[in-house]
Amino acid sequence: MRRYLVVANRTLGGEHLKAKIRECMAAGPCQFYVLVPATHDPGTMTWTEGHDHALAERRLVDGLARLAELGATGDGEVGDPNPVQAISDVLLREQFDEIILSTLPPGVSRWLKQDLPHRVERDFSLPVTHVIATEEPATAS
Repeated sequence: MRRYLVVANRTLGGEHLKAKIRECMAAGPCQFYVLVPATHDPGTMTWTEGHDHALAERRLVDGLARLAELGATGDGEVGDPNPVQAISDVLLREQFDEIILSTLPPGVSRWLKQDLPHRVERDFSLPVTHVIATEEPATAS
């Protein structure tokens, strides 16, 4: 059974990600582990780590519910605000066949500005599938 680590935050509910999950499921038996880094939303003027973590937790719960609606098996967690550190933390105790990294589009995505897809592939020696949202889906706020 293939295991996928899905890394997403603001794009977790997007159609682009649902399509990729359906594709994985069509390829054979699989499980998903959703990692939501508790990153800070730059659109807010005031914030706390607790607020960012609570927002990520709501997104995780919503994302796992969407997985279940698709018929997918999955679990997940809220991770470190730094997505590379969050992935590293999970990979210390779990094994995966592939990482699915979901980002906002170029120009909007801070993760793309950090070259996250290439960094993750280089640092963790796992195949990385990068999926890009066409727009930010409605998520918990």
